[in-house]
Amino acid sequence: MDKIHYRVVEHDGGWAYKLGDVFSESFPSRAAALSAARRVAREQHVPGNGAYIEYQDEKGQWRTEFSAGSDRPDADVVD
Repeated sequence: MDKIHYRVVEHDGGWAYKLGDVFSESFPSRAAALSAARRVAREQHVPGNGAYIEYQDEKGQWRTEFSAGSDRPDADVVD
């Protein structure tokens, strides 16, 4: 199982949570960003239905793959 860590950081004149190099939307306070990050981390644990997903990889190429929906990462928030 993969382990992912959300981090709360200052961003764009406010606060955001971040996973890797990707930022969320901006929040007016650190507390609001932390609350949103914790909610998102909890939602990562909820299994879903299998589905085909499309995403753009680090080289800009579009990929399609099947996601079983049951292989969820272990997510947390580093505060």
